[in-house]
Amino acid sequence: MSFCQQCLEKQRKIDQLTEENQRLKAQLRYRQRKATEGPFGSSTPSAQRPIKPNTEADNRSKSGGGQKGHPGRGRKSIDPAQAARVIEIDVERICPECGQPLQDKGWRQRSVLEIPPPSPQPILYRLKNGYCPRCQRSLQAQAPAVLPKALFGNQLTAHALCLHYLHGIPLGRISHQLSLEIGSLIHMLHPIARFFKPPLPRLIEQYRQPPVRHADETGWRTDGKNGYAWLYCTPTLSLFLFRSTRSAAVPKEVLGINPLDGVLVVDRYNGYNRVPCKLQYCYAHLLREVEDLAKEFPDQNEVSAFTSTLIPLLSSAMHLRSQSLSDVQYSEQAAQIQQAIVFTCQRPAQHFGIRRLQDIFCEHSQRLYHWVSDRRVPAENNCCERELRPTVIARKVSFGSQSEEGAKTREILMSVLHTLKKRRPDVEQYLKEVLDQVALDPKQEPFPLLFPPDTS
Repeated sequence: MSFCQQCLEKQRKIDQLTEENQRLKAQLRYRQRKATEGPFGSSTPSAQRPIKPNTEADNRSKSGGGQKGHPGRGRKSIDPAQAARVIEIDVERICPECGQPLQDKGWRQRSVLEIPPPSPQPILYRLKNGYCPRCQRSLQAQAPAVLPKALFGNQLTAHALCLHYLHGIPLGRISHQLSLEIGSLIHMLHPIARFFKPPLPRLIEQYRQPPVRHADETGWRTDGKNGYAWLYCTPTLSLFLFRSTRSAAVPKEVLGINPLDGVLVVDRYNGYNRVPCKLQYCYAHLLREVEDLAKEFPDQNEVSAFTSTLIPLLSSAMHLRSQSLSDVQYSEQAAQIQQAIVFTCQRPAQHFGIRRLQDIFCEHSQRLYHWVSDRRVPAENNCCERELRPTVIARKVSFGSQSEEGAKTREILMSVLHTLKKRRPDVEQYLKEVLDQVALDPKQEPFPLLFPPDTS
C-alpha cells in the first residue's frame, strides 16, 4: 500500500494548523473571560471585576415604574388622632394681588412624615446626696439610663452600636452624623464588648444543637495583617469570629471534637473536612464550576452535552425546598434529581474537565445528598453567604480592623447584635432596655439579660 508523500505532508500541516488554531482560540477565550470576569472567573469578587456587564437588551427596553392597570398602594393620609402633632398654618387675610379680604374656605389636610435631626442632647443630672447619721453612710441618687462612668446615655449607645455593627455604617460617618468625637465612640465600644464577652461560649453551645448549621469565611485584615472573618449561623443565631488563620483550628474551636448530630452546610474548603458532624457541600459553588467549564469549551460537543444536562439538575436541587410540595412529593422529586445527577456523573467521558467534575460527585457522594433525605437541609449555603455579605462590604469600606482589640470588640458585638436581630423585632430598643438593667446592677450576668429563656 503506497502513500503520496506530498499529500501526507499536507495532512500533517493541516493537523498542525488545526491544533494551533484550537490552542489560540482557547487562549483568546481565556483572555477575554479574564478581561471581563477578572482573574478568578465567575468566582472573582465584584470589587475585582474590571468591567461591569451592560443590562440585557430585553431589560433596557422595559419601562420602569408602576405598570399600567396596577392599582398601586398610594400614599396613606394620617389620622389626626394618631398624629404626633397637628400644626395649623394660616393664610394671609388679604389677597396679595388685589387687596380684597379672603373668604374662609376651611382647611386642607396634608400628611407629612418628619424626623428631628439626629443630634445628641447634652443633659446635666443633679444627683442628690444624702447621709444617714444612724448608719453613718452616704447615699447618692443614680443617673437613669446611663452606665457607670459612661459619657453617652443608653439610648445613644444602643443607637451607635446598631448603626456600626448591625447596619455597617463606618464610625467616621457616625461621628459626623451625631457630631461626636470618633475617639469617644471607640472608648464607648470596648467596655461594652468586655461586658458582653461571657455570652459567646454559651452561643457556641447553642450553635452545636440545631440539626442544620451553616459556616463560611472571608478575608479580613487586622492591624494591616491578613486574616479571616468566620461566620457560623443558624436561623436563630449568628456567631462571628475574626482570626488570623484559616486553618481547621477555627471550626474545631466552634464545633469541638465530640460527635454532633445534624448537618453542617459549607463550601468545599478542606478546613471543614474534620468537623465532628455530617457535611453538605454547597451546590451553588458546583454550579459555578460547571458553568465555567461550559464557557471555557463552548465548541466541545461533549462538554456542551454534559453541562446542559447537569446545570438544570443542580438548579432544580437548590430550588426544590422553596416549592409548595408535600413531604412525600418532595422526597419523590429529590430522589429523581439525585438519580439523574448520579447517572450523569457516572457516564464515561473523554474530556478531562468533565472527568474532574465527575470525580467530585463520585468521591464525595456522602457529602452531597443530605438534602434528599432531610428537607430541612438546603442544597446551597446562601443563608450564610448573604449574611456574610455586609461584612465583605465593611471590609471594602474600612479595610478591616485597626487593632486586635478592635477585631475582638467587633467579634463580640456583631455576634450579640446579629443574634438579637434574629430573635427580636426591635434590636435597638431591646438593647437599650438591657443596658438600662445593667446600669441598675452592673454585676448581673449578661447572658440571661440578652437571651432570656423562651417560656412560651
